[in-house]
Amino acid sequence: MQQNVIDNTRLNIVELEENEIVTSFDCGDDDLNDFILCESPLYRKEKLSVTYVLEDNADLNHNNVIAFFSLANDRISISDFDNKTKFNRFSRRFNNRKRLKSYPAAKIGRLGVSVSAKGKGFGGMLLDFIKSFFVSDNKTGCRFITVDAYAAAIPFYLRNGFVPLNEEDADEPTRLLYFDLKDLDED
Repeated sequence: MQQNVIDNTRLNIVELEENEIVTSFDCGDDDLNDFILCESPLYRKEKLSVTYVLEDNADLNHNNVIAFFSLANDRISISDFDNKTKFNRFSRRFNNRKRLKSYPAAKIGRLGVSVSAKGKGFGGMLLDFIKSFFVSDNKTGCRFITVDAYAAAIPFYLRNGFVPLNEEDADEPTRLLYFDLKDLDED
């Protein structure tokens, strides 16, 4: 179990191991609740994603989970864009010698904040943690953070610096957003 103390408070971010389970969590979304309570160990076992929980006092039984997120590998590819012109505009941020057909990314697969902790800034704090996680320890080369955001969550991600990859499509239940980690170099 890997722990990261946040701001020397009682809050810890803990990486769940394959056999660890969360026994109690409610963020008000059945799909997210099911993921953290039932699916996350299977995703870990199959090496599809890694789940982290934000806990108060690092409760070893994971009964005091305030929020959670899961991460997986991803990429932003030419096929993600509505057309090649939009991809070419996107790839202008790179030196001509480094223009590729896809760019490495990490995907936020799931992110949920418990009902009792909503509105207290924990979601934004987790996004800041994820961004710094890849900037300070970028082991494999990761330029972007991506998320397929549900419509209700899009304003939250936009407030936290994410940008839509394409125009909104009313027929799609989610929208692909990204954050360019290179933007943190300017801070």
